[in-house]
Amino acid sequence: MFSPYRVFSREEWARLRADTPMTLAPHELEQLSGIIEEVSVDEVEQIYLPLSRLLNLYVAAAQKLYSVSTEFLGRKDTKVPFIIGVTGSVAVGKSTTARILRALLARWPDHPRVDLITTDGFLYPNAELQRLGLMDRKGFPESFDTELLLRFLGDVKSGMAQVEAPVYSHFQYDILSGQKLLIEQPDILIIEGLNILQPAEMPKGGGTIPFVSDFIDFSIYMDAQISIIEKWYLMRFMRLRTTAFRDPGSYFHKYAEMTPDEARRSALRLWQDINLKNLEENILPTRSRAHLILQKGESHSVEKASLRKL
Repeated sequence: MFSPYRVFSREEWARLRADTPMTLAPHELEQLSGIIEEVSVDEVEQIYLPLSRLLNLYVAAAQKLYSVSTEFLGRKDTKVPFIIGVTGSVAVGKSTTARILRALLARWPDHPRVDLITTDGFLYPNAELQRLGLMDRKGFPESFDTELLLRFLGDVKSGMAQVEAPVYSHFQYDILSGQKLLIEQPDILIIEGLNILQPAEMPKGGGTIPFVSDFIDFSIYMDAQISIIEKWYLMRFMRLRTTAFRDPGSYFHKYAEMTPDEARRSALRLWQDINLKNLEENILPTRSRAHLILQKGESHSVEKASLRKL
């Protein structure tokens, strides 16, 4: 059966690092690690250095292609960021991957300015989600202000000098009113989120409907067995219960006051009723649209890489 991907074992992928230097120090890896995911030197050297080399080549090729296009059109050359999308389930390690890539790619001399945003900032505020009856579907495609996200990406790709993005607080579980993240013509923009490869409904009349993925130059899907992701989700929830959730100002403070068994049962319900459903219905079906799929094992290490054939 034909596959659009070329599959690499961890060892085969690691060899593609070639002579790419290791540019992160041990103390930086500690800062880049996730709540339950400790980033090792081996993981960076064997997985992320080859990936940063590949992305560096993609960025260089895109810059050349854009230069040719602007010359053909007789236009002044405007700086246009290369956009990398990182997607996958809740608790699969998207944020950690995005942070590592940002740190590594910013060390390449050709594109020192690398920005990172998450699509969480484009969720509707809780008040609007409550009005729409969508609080229990937060994270599903309909809970995002897709029009605002598309406008943001369109402005970034058009080379605007400054573009504002909303700011989301996981602590408050809501959009922070009045706060904005300013994006100022980065060389690379990494966007991390659940539904960035989600296709829109196709227009019956043949009109134009933009997808978020239309603005993404290279997409990465972080993958793992669902049973493993569930285990990571519960582990992360219980870890947060003894740390961030203990603050009375946290939206999730009530879980810190529960017994461990009660909290675990609550976490399992949240996983099964919301996050698993969203994964199976909306996120997993987009996996085959990604340029690269990184398959993780139970230890959080990437075991296999599937790169889309050109």
